[in-house]
Amino acid sequence: MTVIGIRPAVAEDIPAIVDLLADDELGAARESPDDLRPYTAAHERLRRDPNQFLMVAVRDDMVVGTLQLTVIPGLSRRGSTRSVIEAVRVRGSERGRGIGRQLIDWAIEESRRQECQLVQLTSDMARQDAHRFYERIGFTGSHVGFKLPL
Repeated sequence: MTVIGIRPAVAEDIPAIVDLLADDELGAARESPDDLRPYTAAHERLRRDPNQFLMVAVRDDMVVGTLQLTVIPGLSRRGSTRSVIEAVRVRGSERGRGIGRQLIDWAIEESRRQECQLVQLTSDMARQDAHRFYERIGFTGSHVGFKLPL
């Protein structure tokens, strides 16, 4: 297992994060690494929101992974707070070294610190390798997700 550091993303990390988001078939079709303005604006919104955690995994001063954790207070499940893990990415050359697991472990521990009773995530149906990864570490495919582009 490769040992990494996990820390909040800073503005200087945005190009590396966008490269990670765009580094597959799905991301290449929806991300625009040549125009960082919308990502910079989004990072600023995330930075100001105490329920948002945009994190990077770093090895030797290089961003090798990222994820976003969102904490959502709610009324359902007896007033439970839940967290949502999104946009988990590990640099292609770094996959298989335990970095994704370390990121998810961080998110689960932070969810506990935030007193969440449930951690959830969604994954595109085409990401079969990711589904197997999440199932190996204890997540279950319990719901069907829907999206509506606006």
